[in-house]
Amino acid sequence: MEKQRLEYGYHVDMKGVGHRRLDLQIATHRGLTLPIAKSLLKMREIVSVGRSIGRSSIDLRSEIIIKDNEHLVDLLDRVRELAGVKDVVWSEIVHVVGKKGSVPPEIIDAF
Repeated sequence: MEKQRLEYGYHVDMKGVGHRRLDLQIATHRGLTLPIAKSLLKMREIVSVGRSIGRSSIDLRSEIIIKDNEHLVDLLDRVRELAGVKDVVWSEIVHVVGKKGSVPPEIIDAF
């Protein structure tokens, strides 16, 4: 079960090292979603990029690490300049209200 069903990882406390972890939601057009994703992965601030479904205007979701607002503005400008990027919005969790187990117990019991 461990090799087939479990994923694990660690996250650095970014505030503790003077940085912030944010999400970018990116709208693309002209069929350039995958080339844009590959270009994003070449940027040092980009931690992950994934194709997204659910909201019709968002094609990619990316996790980023930035130092400050000036760094964010610079990164947003660079992303907007990529051919095929229609729009970019960002969000940041500023207060974690609580956390639950990653998987509901009834799903774990089904293993």
